Amino acid sequence: MATKKTKKDKTKILFVASEMEPFVKVGGLAEVIGTLTRRLSGLDCDIRVVLPYYKEVRKNLKKLKIKPKKLDKRVVFCVDWLAEEGDIYEVQYKDVTIYLLHNDEYFDRDQIYATPRGEFADNDRRFGFLSLGALEAAKALDWKPDIIHCHDWQTALIPICLKWRKHLKDDEYFKNSKVLLTIHNISYQGQFDNSILDKYGLPGFLFTSQGLELYGKVNLLKGGILYSDLVSTVSPTFAEEIKKRDYGYGLDAVLKWITRKSNKLIGILNGIDYDVWNPESDNAIYSKFSAKDISAKTINTQELKKELGLSGGEGCPILCFVSKLTQQKGLDLLIDSLPQIFDLGYQVVIIGSGETRFEQMLRKANRKFRKNLSITIRPSEELERKIYAGSDMLLMPSRFEPCGLGQIIALRYGTIPVVRGTGGLLDTVKDYTEDNKNGNGFIFHEFSKVSLLDALLRAISVFEDNKAWSKLISRAMKEDLSWRQSGKKYKEVYQQLLTRI
Repeated sequence: MATKKTKKDKTKILFVASEMEPFVKVGGLAEVIGTLTRRLSGLDCDIRVVLPYYKEVRKNLKKLKIKPKKLDKRVVFCVDWLAEEGDIYEVQYKDVTIYLLHNDEYFDRDQIYATPRGEFADNDRRFGFLSLGALEAAKALDWKPDIIHCHDWQTALIPICLKWRKHLKDDEYFKNSKVLLTIHNISYQGQFDNSILDKYGLPGFLFTSQGLELYGKVNLLKGGILYSDLVSTVSPTFAEEIKKRDYGYGLDAVLKWITRKSNKLIGILNGIDYDVWNPESDNAIYSKFSAKDISAKTINTQELKKELGLSGGEGCPILCFVSKLTQQKGLDLLIDSLPQIFDLGYQVVIIGSGETRFEQMLRKANRKFRKNLSITIRPSEELERKIYAGSDMLLMPSRFEPCGLGQIIALRYGTIPVVRGTGGLLDTVKDYTEDNKNGNGFIFHEFSKVSLLDALLRAISVFEDNKAWSKLISRAMKEDLSWRQSGKKYKEVYQQLLTRI
């Protein structure tokens, strides 16, 4: 009989991230960290997470009725020749240990990354505190990680400093630790003046095109890519796309360079927690349903129309857009196409928050098309769930999409995705027009109104065939895009990384 592994035998993985559900969420990163860590903890991994102790975290801990434990250890390190200090709090959540780095100067703010006027001017120090604080916390707690899993530019100073920071580069404590950097959104890179090098005890010669310099700035994400042992991104297709000029945001040459001799860049598809996103048990939606019995989805559609005040439109499909309101998500293309979308016979539901200019554009559109258009700014998760369950289709006209979780959630709730063919959307959506036996959605490739409307025309043509549409809904709901498979892939990658010399 197999013996149960003890914590001592398990692979020790230190996650360092700027977001994690259910404690703090701005985007999809939080969902990934919250779900992946729990999945890995069930796969013989000892998972610890280091997270900033934001004001938002304090609020959510109270809601969750969790009291963090203040440890008798502190983090202390130098930045710009001055001592930085902070307390460490510990939280246990669903088999995962979370360490919260406390420093009110950096994290006691109403926003996480920026205000409406722009990013915080001291984000280099805020996330430098997270990065170096995570390493110092591991040492203070005498917990030596096998893998340090970093996420996005906010943690890229970890591989940079382990390679080049005075004292830290010769620290025996992390000698055998491997560093994996995951890029969730390559458009955010952490660009700062070159004075940051001296501030963090990094040699001046790194400010070259072979080092951290890009377009006259120190680019932290570039450094993370260069000095990590392995780089991953959140879908296989996006891993290939970012090596091209149109998607690499200036880092395409660097990404091609690191893969010239070995496979240092990989793509692992994100997933969702099928226990959390489950129409059979979701208490937020109007009526529960399953892939075996989709009849109650109609009830969700009817009730959603009532709640959102969509009058008339009998037989009109509901097309939803559930996303951050940003240019990346193709919202400008959607707004520009609204008159033609209504002409095709759709009613449209848009829900999200983001850039002020898009919020203003949507409010203007709502006044003009109130009969067939519903706009919700700064929504609740409960309403989002009702929209996923009650809509007929989800539109994602993204300019680029590293993975995308919206289309995966939509499939789970039998809401058929209509997406632009990019990144993770191509890894999760199969075009019904090309393959009506296996297709689960509709894809358009050109970022244009003509291409988008063509996909919506194809979709509504199938929608009008009740039998075909019902089969399509059931097939979509049977897809397995959970963390079950992706978690196993990460575990395999960790093991391969540890065997590298």
